Amino acid sequence: MAPDRRTNHPRPQRHRRRDREVVEAAERVFYERGYSGASVQDVADELGILKGSLYHYIDTKEDLLFRLLEEVHEDVQVIISEVAARDDLDAIGRIALYVRRTVEYNVQHLPRISIYYHDVQRLTEARRAAIFSRRKEHESFLTELITEAQRAGQADPAIDAGIVTNCIFGTAIWVYRWYRPDGKSAPVDLPDLCARFVLSGVVGPAASLTSVQSTNRLV
Repeated sequence: MAPDRRTNHPRPQRHRRRDREVVEAAERVFYERGYSGASVQDVADELGILKGSLYHYIDTKEDLLFRLLEEVHEDVQVIISEVAARDDLDAIGRIALYVRRTVEYNVQHLPRISIYYHDVQRLTEARRAAIFSRRKEHESFLTELITEAQRAGQADPAIDAGIVTNCIFGTAIWVYRWYRPDGKSAPVDLPDLCARFVLSGVVGPAASLTSVQSTNRLV
């Protein structure tokens, strides 16, 4: 159970539900108005409560942004835990699964991913550092998977695992900038397309298309 922000005691279920509603309202307001253009009053209006009542849950507008970005990383950690637990998959298979799950998540949460990358720099230095530290953990996880694939002879040994990690994030995350639910690529197709693209780059020119397709079928 999550601790109460003011007392550090566990919060009752109804309070945690209300916390969720507050963050979701902030997400809608920040996405529609922009973080800079939004106010605590706007979030209170979205919730249908008095501004003073909202301060029971937060101290500042930045609290809402920080909690929203923290939730993104909590969700990503669930993806990482799922991928790490797949002992039936080799490193290449886990990379493909990671890309698929990440793209699926980003497609399903376009507003909050957009807020994350547009507004993370608006956090105070300490909070920004905390978010970037969690991001670094995710980068390290993927870099280690690429390195593992290289050691197993599955990935191009000439590639720089750190640079390729950034390329993969560019593929998996940047969909929030151009993807539209009513566009040509249906949500069910996009994760597979991105995974195939990523695997081709990780495996390298020496790998056959068949080997990449076989890995895709595993996950």
